Amino acid sequence: MITLRAACDRGRADFGWLRSAHTFSFGEYYDPHYTGFSVLRVINDDRVAPGTGFSTHGHRNMEIISYVLEGQIAHKDSTGQEAILPAGEFQLMSAGRGIRHSEYNPSETEPLHFLQIWIEPDETATEPGYQQTSFAYKQPVQPVVTADGRDGTLKIRQDAALNHVRLTAETVQHPLDPERRYYLHVIRGPLLLNIDPSVAEDASHLVLEEGDGVAVDCETQLTLMAEHQAEALLFDLPGAVR
Repeated sequence: MITLRAACDRGRADFGWLRSAHTFSFGEYYDPHYTGFSVLRVINDDRVAPGTGFSTHGHRNMEIISYVLEGQIAHKDSTGQEAILPAGEFQLMSAGRGIRHSEYNPSETEPLHFLQIWIEPDETATEPGYQQTSFAYKQPVQPVVTADGRDGTLKIRQDAALNHVRLTAETVQHPLDPERRYYLHVIRGPLLLNIDPSVAEDASHLVLEEGDGVAVDCETQLTLMAEHQAEALLFDLPGAVR
């Protein structure tokens, strides 16, 4: 089963310095039908004005992934970690028993555009942690976050994984476990998803654009196609959440 979450239907917030689109309920935006998917709780598409950002604030018992699309993030946290996260790199902050951090756009002229993602951990009150890396892409569906940190991926405290999808005029068939759940978030389209015609009348492909999302249940394969270039994040999540 494939369920579309159109970009235009997402929640919105505009604070002047920050414009954000929320895939799931967040802050003052609440939709009882979109409070998360499996252990995935937040996908916020954030645009931060030059010289502004999120002042120091706290998190607890959450795995927080950031992926910069444009610009860079200046990160500082209560463990003493200070870092610059440039476009194209992934960051994973494990809040554990509690962490405080700030995120700023250090440029006075260039905007910051990034995705902020929250995933519930499978253990609580752990030691806070920070990871950051870039990847040399060797395949169209590239693992970037895994539960065991294999092959240099960021290690998450949950039975979950994140794959970075990058296609250039190609078709990719990606196997799925029907006992698990998957969520696809499109960063750059058009990305064509092969579907059962019953999902969209008189269509064999679902055309996904920037910000569109798809929840996937009980499927054994995804066929992803791009006529030119497309980019997305594919989350591999537990089928049953205890």
